[in-house]
Amino acid sequence: MMDNLAQILMLLGVAVAVAVTFQRLHIPTSLGYLLVGLILGPHTIGPVVHVPEFKALAEFGVVFLLFTIGLNYSLPQLHSLRNQVLGLGTAQVVFTTLVVGAVVWLAGFPVTVAFVIGAVFAQSSSTIIGNQLTEQGEENSTHGRLGLAMSVFQDVTAVPFLVVIPVLGMAVGIDVLAGALGWAVIKALTAFVLVFVVGRWLLRPFFHLVTKHRTAEVFTLAVLLVALLAAWATNSLGLSLAFGAFIAGMMLGETEFRHQVESSIRPFRDVLLGLFFVGIGMMIDPTAIPCIWHWALMGMLLILISKILIVAAMVRKSGIDILATWRTALLLAVGGEFGFALLAISIDAGVIDVHIGQIALTSVLFSMVAGSLLIKFNHAIAGRLAGPQPGKTQGVADSLLGVSKPQVLIGGYGRVGHTIAVLLQSSGVSFVAFDTDPKRVAQGRADGHPVVYGDISDPELLAVAHVEHASLVVITVDQPSTALRAISVLRNSCPQVPVIARARDLETSTQLIDAGATHAYPEAIEASLRLGAIALQVLQIPDKDVDLIIQGVRDWDYDPVLEDDQEKS
Repeated sequence: MMDNLAQILMLLGVAVAVAVTFQRLHIPTSLGYLLVGLILGPHTIGPVVHVPEFKALAEFGVVFLLFTIGLNYSLPQLHSLRNQVLGLGTAQVVFTTLVVGAVVWLAGFPVTVAFVIGAVFAQSSSTIIGNQLTEQGEENSTHGRLGLAMSVFQDVTAVPFLVVIPVLGMAVGIDVLAGALGWAVIKALTAFVLVFVVGRWLLRPFFHLVTKHRTAEVFTLAVLLVALLAAWATNSLGLSLAFGAFIAGMMLGETEFRHQVESSIRPFRDVLLGLFFVGIGMMIDPTAIPCIWHWALMGMLLILISKILIVAAMVRKSGIDILATWRTALLLAVGGEFGFALLAISIDAGVIDVHIGQIALTSVLFSMVAGSLLIKFNHAIAGRLAGPQPGKTQGVADSLLGVSKPQVLIGGYGRVGHTIAVLLQSSGVSFVAFDTDPKRVAQGRADGHPVVYGDISDPELLAVAHVEHASLVVITVDQPSTALRAISVLRNSCPQVPVIARARDLETSTQLIDAGATHAYPEAIEASLRLGAIALQVLQIPDKDVDLIIQGVRDWDYDPVLEDDQEKS
């Protein structure tokens, strides 16, 4: 027992150190956990963690991952996504599996091995895509929203693989395989109906009963009970644990308890999923890479090229413009963590051997590194792939007709941008607003405002808008990275134009001012000042004195507030 405790402490210590380092370097922590497994695995020099219960415990990471995915994809939500995301997401996984599987089969591998590798290579990393898009300020762009939605939906399409793959390891002949697959599908449908009926009739009353006591730990225990009970039910039918958890999540996703359930299960999911990736890292044999690196490199290229071409063809056919099409394809080219899960299940089921698994594992790992670079430089790469687009700037110019050399340019037409637009229009000041959300652009035009689709940090767009003649630029986007890029472009191209920006807090305000913004107003502090002013007025402090106090804080660049915050911290 003491030996296991020492190993657990060593595992936790290395995991914390690596996770903190990767977070500070803005690298997905899932890659960090793979590194932890590599460091503490049996294939490297140094300490080795060997806890008998580790593998079984790590498997529940995938169980809780599928449970939370089910929460976000209840039946009504799946029905509402049946068109673009559902169709594109499903088609991408199916076609990538078929294309990659065909290439692997033509290379001389068995059909079952080709199918599994195709399924593994079809997955994309929602974690890497989501983190990098947020860091780059592209999460609300057309390609960002579509790419992330498709990558998340891939996790849902992986559920059938959880049913099929274990069967492939048991079947020998084609007849036996077809019979086993048919029986597996029947059991899966039975499990779905069973959990669905029980969930519909019992889950909501059960959680109403639990919440009457208003005890957080009882609620958490109830969530664990439901997730694990559903997992046990499908496992008893010869299916995977994760499949039952996914169905239970779907049922709870239709209830009013969904958000609290997700909040309660998240700590367990994150810790156990981290252990799962550590376990995958332990499977990586660095000594084998010199012998298989060329195969792994070919596998990486197969992942990247096949998904880029397949996704680009499908997205373009759906009516998305050519530049957004290539940018979406570049996002989804990256390999996915769920591919590791399918790979682990395949090796355990005996569908593929350890050597082939090592090649596939290394291929996915290489694709995650290379895919991260594709996401980082997706705009530049997509621009090259899309070729010259003379109609792009012309389209913006046509949209600006009727607003000749606007006095004010607004970056972002959300809540703040809309308010500023109303004030400017009421004052008779000409302006043009830019936003990367087509719905906001349409809403702005419906409001009677000159709103144009475009990124305020795009130098070409600013040139077409004649920013050099503007009297003011107002940046209201809620992504600090986008605001910083826009300010940098503006300071380099037309430093004479004043720029005021929206900031969430004092730290962001300072960064924006340091980048060159004339003013950057922190929303949190301004809201506090407004509340404080009302409080003083209620206390019958003269309005003149209140105005002087509030303006004094602003004139001192919020230093009195900042000093108080620093003292408290």
